[in-house]
Amino acid sequence: MILVFDLDDTLYNEIQYVESGFKAVANFISGQWQQDAVEVYDRLMDTLSSKGRGEVFDSVLLSYGCLSKKNIKQCVGVYRRHVPSIALHQAGERCLKRFQDWPKYLVTDGNRLVQHEKVVALGLEPHFKRVMVTHRFGIARAKPSPYCFQLIAEAENAAPQQIVYIGDNPAKDFVGIKPLGFRTIRVLTGAHKAVRKSDQYEADITIKTLNELTPVLLKRLQEH
Repeated sequence: MILVFDLDDTLYNEIQYVESGFKAVANFISGQWQQDAVEVYDRLMDTLSSKGRGEVFDSVLLSYGCLSKKNIKQCVGVYRRHVPSIALHQAGERCLKRFQDWPKYLVTDGNRLVQHEKVVALGLEPHFKRVMVTHRFGIARAKPSPYCFQLIAEAENAAPQQIVYIGDNPAKDFVGIKPLGFRTIRVLTGAHKAVRKSDQYEADITIKTLNELTPVLLKRLQEH
């Protein structure tokens, strides 16, 4: 069986990346407009909690009287280019070690530079036959598009039933590939762990953590 993993909130906790990026932005704002970096960081995190990601930089820059398109663009650039301080969670480390001899791929959505920096920071490349950032193939081929999974099937000369995708987000991770026969496992970690969708969107099997991903479970899935 061929294992394909999602990245964010599957192998590591994505909030780590957000916190790391916000610290870089806080230091940038501190240096540009003589503000206390710790206070700026706290404001960024508070705004994230209250308004979500889409308005964080706008709101914080406005609060310091320096809101402009140019300054927003600079903050976004700092966030995306920073060297992230992130680490695999223990379940992710154990899982990769447990399946070290299995063929494995990584398929992840997101900005190409950002996702590449995450992969490097986490030291993931040696664990996978190929790391596939969907946006490198065009945004239209991001999940739920099955494009990257079909490439893997072709490369491995494998039927979809021989490939299992492990992800966390039912909104996009499984709905595009289940009808084609790919096997799917949802791990209840990260920002989407409480989300519930219809059967169309849910995976074949749901587990609480990657500690539950074992060869025995995969054999049961293959017989499903």
